Amino acid sequence: MNQSSNKKLIGISGLAAYLPPYRVWLEDWCDWSGNQWQKTREIVGRSFRMRGPNHSVYTMAANAVIRLIDQYDIDPARVKFLGLGTESSTDNSAGAIIIKGMVDEALQARGKAPIARSCEVPEFKHACLGGVYGMKGAIRHLALDGAGGQAIVVCSDIAEYARGSSGEPTQGAGAVAMLLEEDPQLAVVDLVGSGSASDYRIMDFRKPMSRFCGQDRSEAHQVQDFPVFNGKYSTTCYIDETLHALNDMYDKRDLIASDYLRSLRTLFLHRPYRRMPETGWAVSYLFALGQGNSEDRAELASYCYEAGVEVGAVIDEMASKPDVTKLAEPNRLQYEAYPLTMAMLRAFRASRHYRKEILDKLRLGSDTMLDLGNLYTAALPAWMAAGFEQALDENSLSPGEEVLTLGYGSGDAAEVIPFFMADGWRDAAAKIQFAEAMKFAIDLDRQQYEALHDGRRAGNLDYIPSNEFVIDRVGRSDDRHFTDLGIEYYRYIA
Repeated sequence: MNQSSNKKLIGISGLAAYLPPYRVWLEDWCDWSGNQWQKTREIVGRSFRMRGPNHSVYTMAANAVIRLIDQYDIDPARVKFLGLGTESSTDNSAGAIIIKGMVDEALQARGKAPIARSCEVPEFKHACLGGVYGMKGAIRHLALDGAGGQAIVVCSDIAEYARGSSGEPTQGAGAVAMLLEEDPQLAVVDLVGSGSASDYRIMDFRKPMSRFCGQDRSEAHQVQDFPVFNGKYSTTCYIDETLHALNDMYDKRDLIASDYLRSLRTLFLHRPYRRMPETGWAVSYLFALGQGNSEDRAELASYCYEAGVEVGAVIDEMASKPDVTKLAEPNRLQYEAYPLTMAMLRAFRASRHYRKEILDKLRLGSDTMLDLGNLYTAALPAWMAAGFEQALDENSLSPGEEVLTLGYGSGDAAEVIPFFMADGWRDAAAKIQFAEAMKFAIDLDRQQYEALHDGRRAGNLDYIPSNEFVIDRVGRSDDRHFTDLGIEYYRYIA
């Protein structure tokens, strides 16, 4: 472990989640929309969660943070860093301080001390990577001026897509909070051995502010946040950035790619839907074979043969450095940056190695993730939380074992970060309670789904919030002497 030479080992000691109760089964959605259930199940998942009329990224984040404090018996006075990772914020000035305000009010109502007044409260934004950048910022804080304290990073997002769009079945909502500190109880985070990559992609996945103009919040509290995206181009960007971040890590750690990838047993990647991390990791494995020894090349050649492509041409393609940004034109968005590799991928999926090298390594928590949808910044930590809980049940991770994580944010940037399981990880994992957070759900019918999706109040939803924060009202005053137009007011319901 690269970080073992440092004076301090810093990482994650706990995870806690909040998920809104409203659930849409994708099989039902397929019936409503005329889509194919079998294809949707294989590519996307089983169901997704939706925000309700009184939910926002801020209330969900505060709910996750208060659960983290409770589940891990955190002394709020020791928390000197509270970071928010999100791409669904509705306030362009304040961010994590909103969450601190809610949590402090609830703590004081319980007769407890608030979070430290000296706590830093940054917000991190870079599409789905904001939470990972927040985690890195927290670790750097703990290594320097925040030494001896604790940090909380909460990832909270609402993934919404227009009805009828290709992104509609990949919606989701929720928040995951992480406790970070020195001598972590769950996993050491090795920033020294991590890899980074970034490149501007123009129209991969964007949220220009013009989308918000003229929205009416009179019936519900929601601001609709439908992104501008281009599906196939986004997949190409995800794959390309993953490859570059991995190469950066290989170089830093002097790794032989194929040997290293085979040595791993568990991976957690950014997961906008079921198939994306499978594809990203499979292409990464194929590229590692292309850089490997004669046995690696022979394995690669077998997939080339099945796909009907020349192995030499594939290796040349892998060694090229395509300018993916040049595909960001209306008549080129459907092109592949690595067409021969993608053709070979289909043959690889049919091979016996695919399960061993790809699916088995993505197994922990994967089934649980089929019922979450895309949580944007919270997707990666949610998968980690679900995976660590499953590992606890199966006793399938060992102290000191490396677990590789990959965060990705459209636009584009990627971070490959090794985690090493702590000696006491089982005790820390027992407090995550991710399955408990998912337990309560209200299944929506078509009319209820469409109402909530469109920012209207849905009928016959028998849900009374308990032990959570909600939006109480939204300010409407635009008076000369008092203005609160658009400001959300919150309430904690015990």
